[in-house]
Amino acid sequence: MDIHEPMSKLPDQPLTVVGYAGVLRDLLPVALWRTDAGGRILEWSLAAQDVLGHLPEDLLGRDVRRTLVPEGNWELAEQLSRRVLAGETVVGTLPVRHRDGHFVAMEMWICPSADPQGETGVMAIAVETSAVLRMRDSLAAMEGLFTQSPIGLAMLGPDLRYQRVNDALARMNGVPAAGHLGKRPTEVVPGVNVEVLESLMREVLQRGEAMVDVRGTGRTPAEPGRDRMWSCSFAPLLDITGRRLGLIASLIDISDQEEARSQARRAEGRFALLADAGARIGTTLDLRRTAEEVVQMLVPEIADSADVQLLEEVLGPDEAAESGKGMVRRMAASFPEAGAPTATLVAGTTYQVPLGSVYERVIADGRPMDLFRSDLPTLFPGTGPGDGRLRDYLGSRIRCARLVPLVARGRALGAVVLTRMRDREPFDELDKVLIDELVARAALNIDNARMYTGQREAALTLQRSLSIAALPEVTGLELTGRYLPASCHEVGGDWFDVIALPDGRTGLVIGDVMGHGIHAAAVMGQLRTVVRTLARHHVPPAGMLHSLDAAVADLGENEMATCVYAVHDPVSGDCLIARAGHPPPAVVAPDGAVDFLDGSPGTPLGTGCAEFRAERVPLEPGALLVLYTDGLIEARGRDLDEGMRELAIALRYVDRPLEDTCDRVLARLLPSAARDDVAVLLARRSPRRAAR
Repeated sequence: MDIHEPMSKLPDQPLTVVGYAGVLRDLLPVALWRTDAGGRILEWSLAAQDVLGHLPEDLLGRDVRRTLVPEGNWELAEQLSRRVLAGETVVGTLPVRHRDGHFVAMEMWICPSADPQGETGVMAIAVETSAVLRMRDSLAAMEGLFTQSPIGLAMLGPDLRYQRVNDALARMNGVPAAGHLGKRPTEVVPGVNVEVLESLMREVLQRGEAMVDVRGTGRTPAEPGRDRMWSCSFAPLLDITGRRLGLIASLIDISDQEEARSQARRAEGRFALLADAGARIGTTLDLRRTAEEVVQMLVPEIADSADVQLLEEVLGPDEAAESGKGMVRRMAASFPEAGAPTATLVAGTTYQVPLGSVYERVIADGRPMDLFRSDLPTLFPGTGPGDGRLRDYLGSRIRCARLVPLVARGRALGAVVLTRMRDREPFDELDKVLIDELVARAALNIDNARMYTGQREAALTLQRSLSIAALPEVTGLELTGRYLPASCHEVGGDWFDVIALPDGRTGLVIGDVMGHGIHAAAVMGQLRTVVRTLARHHVPPAGMLHSLDAAVADLGENEMATCVYAVHDPVSGDCLIARAGHPPPAVVAPDGAVDFLDGSPGTPLGTGCAEFRAERVPLEPGALLVLYTDGLIEARGRDLDEGMRELAIALRYVDRPLEDTCDRVLARLLPSAARDDVAVLLARRSPRRAAR
């Protein structure tokens, strides 16, 4: 309880209207009740009913102390009543009983009031303490916000003329607060999009609904040389009848935050672009395709044009390096503008880099360089038919360019030239960081593609040099064979060979070196040479595999291969066959029955186990011997046993031409691209027995 000192006497002015007090109806309901000289309730206001719940018909004529005052405060209530009846007015905070039994703390103004009999009674004007505190805090907060807040605040009338402006808004607009009063926003800050804002304010007044986070943009006298941005919110001011009194406007300068968000969005976009570049550049090991992917990442997201150029000396073989010194070749380019002289910028064109030119300095120093309008023609100093037109185009349509060297593993490979048109801002620092990072990543992908292309060409050359151009004609056998690499970009170590031996017999060999690429092809070539050499010295199949095992072991611990070597005798028709960890050959009888050899499989070459045994397999006239590598029968979702069953089905029709049989086998077992290299060798015994 908080009882204050008595206030001075107030004139006895009974209220003529009891109920809600105008504008206080919603903000601060004021409860009023009166008693006669004996303490009986004579009047109970509607506001009192709302706050305390008691209905007038339940209270009128009842003792106020017993009805509303807690029992513990009866003595205090009696003291206050005597003071008021003596003519004093007191204020205090007292608990009052609510209809449901709980007590409500209320701040009261208790004063004398004449009752109907002309005696002195009591009138209490009370407000709920919590509501008073809320209003006090709200008013203090509003005043503090309006006078101290960094947010720009203004009150405008229904005619959208300023009625009050805080100092923060005055500073934003560069106009004193007094200079706003009585004026419309269009008169104070004409450099801002105030026509749009005033239209929105009128909409707020008409609809009676607030509008939040409307963007204001433009320049004010505070900073006439810089564009600013504000987050504006408008809320209507309405009286109890709904009449539009005006509106409250709040403005927050978000220029710096918006710029920071813009930079953050740009940074996020750049990170996303870098991540995308990792997925999109280098999808193949094709050099030209990789260069095209680089251009597609740069245009039009970062630049209006991009030109990827590589030094001829890094593209050709070593012996051609000197002849291509100082020459560059355009690998990919994009000049999307209609007026660009693209005829001189097609991929595949080459030109000599002039000594001392910008291009030469960029490649030699390995550092990026920026060029602007007057320097742009130096990018293409040539004297060819289209070079003059190209220089004119650069000087008239291009705003800026950035040259970035392609450097990978410490070696300059060429450069990427990017440009932006006149209607676009020059590259900023964030752009340059992104460009340089993208080009650095692209350089590694291009270098990988370049090295792979060189290695692949070398492997293909080696493989072609080691492969047999055509199968020989041998006694007693009809032959055909196929080699299918896993992809056109990669070679492996699968091979087969047919060797005509000096005594009329025939050596048949098929093998699979672990791995791919030039190394596997080189190992395959060595094994093929060993087989051919030893075969002509009449080394039997088991001995052949022993020798090959030692040869593979000599190449290193990580080398491994599988192999089948067979020797066919045209007189007996028999084949002596030995295996080294290789899938079992298939034998197809003239009636179409298919059997897979179940003799000793042996161990792969290079393991050092050297467990090889030969198996004699008779071939009837018209029978077919099928040698193959595991790539034929292995596939995703298919095990070896299933692959062998599929092979047996494909081999049933043994009486057809051998080429057709081979095609049927490949079509059935390899309906799509194989995951591994495949080699197949088919040998069919001639129908007639050969004479010795």
